[in-house]
Amino acid sequence: MTSLKPYLIRSIYEWITDNNLTPHLLVDAEHSNAVVPQQFIEDGKIVLNIRPQAIQGLSLGNDEIHFNARFSGNPMHIVAPVAAVLAIYAKENGKGMIFDQEDNDIDEPPPEKKPPARPHLRVVK
Repeated sequence: MTSLKPYLIRSIYEWITDNNLTPHLLVDAEHSNAVVPQQFIEDGKIVLNIRPQAIQGLSLGNDEIHFNARFSGNPMHIVAPVAAVLAIYAKENGKGMIFDQEDNDIDEPPPEKKPPARPHLRVVK
């Protein structure tokens, strides 16, 4: 079963932009696959403004979020793994969603139930 997290990110992003608010992502910048500007990291995290007017080429994928942005006038391609996204929220009112860090893995299917073992009976005389 696929993770619910990327679907929630996409739907909340759409809700925020439909209401003319500014979507922000809180990302774990220490994630091994995160590509973010190092000079803006605080306490291992970074807040990214993903407002359509502030970025280009936004792709909200199931595994990664990609876009191009400028930081201090320098262009940069940003990669934020969905597993590294800690929250998505509107800057103006703080409404959005915070994700548990433990829930970053893809949902595992329930373990298969083994058929009950055949009873071991013996004749007692």
